[in-house]
Amino acid sequence: MEREKKKVKRTPVWVGVLQGTVRSAGAKIGAILLAIIILACIFAPLIAPYGVNEMQMSERFHGPSLQHIFGTDTVGRDLFTRILYGGRYSLALGFCGAIFSTVVAIFLGCIAGYYGGFVESFIMRILDIISSLPAILLCILISSALGPGFVNTIIALAVSQVPSNVRMMRSQVLIERSQEYLEAAETINCSKARIIFKHMLPNAISPMIICLTMGIGDNIAMAASLSYIGLGVQPPTPEWGALLSDARMHLMSYPYLIIIPGIFIALTVFATNLLGDGLRDALDPKLRK
Repeated sequence: MEREKKKVKRTPVWVGVLQGTVRSAGAKIGAILLAIIILACIFAPLIAPYGVNEMQMSERFHGPSLQHIFGTDTVGRDLFTRILYGGRYSLALGFCGAIFSTVVAIFLGCIAGYYGGFVESFIMRILDIISSLPAILLCILISSALGPGFVNTIIALAVSQVPSNVRMMRSQVLIERSQEYLEAAETINCSKARIIFKHMLPNAISPMIICLTMGIGDNIAMAASLSYIGLGVQPPTPEWGALLSDARMHLMSYPYLIIIPGIFIALTVFATNLLGDGLRDALDPKLRK
């Protein structure tokens, strides 16, 4: 008699994570809200009723109305249009800074956690020096040294997040370092690079996904702070922080110029935090049932 081989279907990890995220009400709200904001900014040319730098001096400082949903700014530019286009820059700063810092942190954390000894001490002591300054102060110092601008702001944001992300990655690698499957991989003479990035990284990367999601919101808020003090993206680029900076002289007279961009910053950060919390719960084996 021939023995029938039963194939056991294993559910991929990402499917379980996706199912856990969908079951979380907060994650769904965050994902939907973030998707709406991203899509609105991507399709800004189709949605915006005016040009991003179209000035109408006769309509400057007009409050919210049917003609201008969010009102106009100091030179008569439509604030709704500038919010949509400015979201492109703010979201790009948030995503690019978070991705860059996460990639660097994964590489350094894997190297430090796997090799240990002098390599680990050298990497961690340098990061201790960097992290001795508060993140916002470090961003200000880097932006002051490099100068304002889009790319320089991304560098400042990424560097400020690297130390904490490296520590997170290193702690996960240390947990995985003692597992038997790594000993088996070393026994069959797998290369160090293959052991680190093929076997160990997929099992240790889950917390970094959460750090990446949370870092997007943190970067958007931090970028707005840098632009507000004149060290981030510069006018006339309609980044949300730059809009706040332009309107600060008119806070008492025309508060909507600051309130509306501030609401969009808060909503975006709120959405990323909700999504990050949902991913954390979905990736936690103790909570995923």
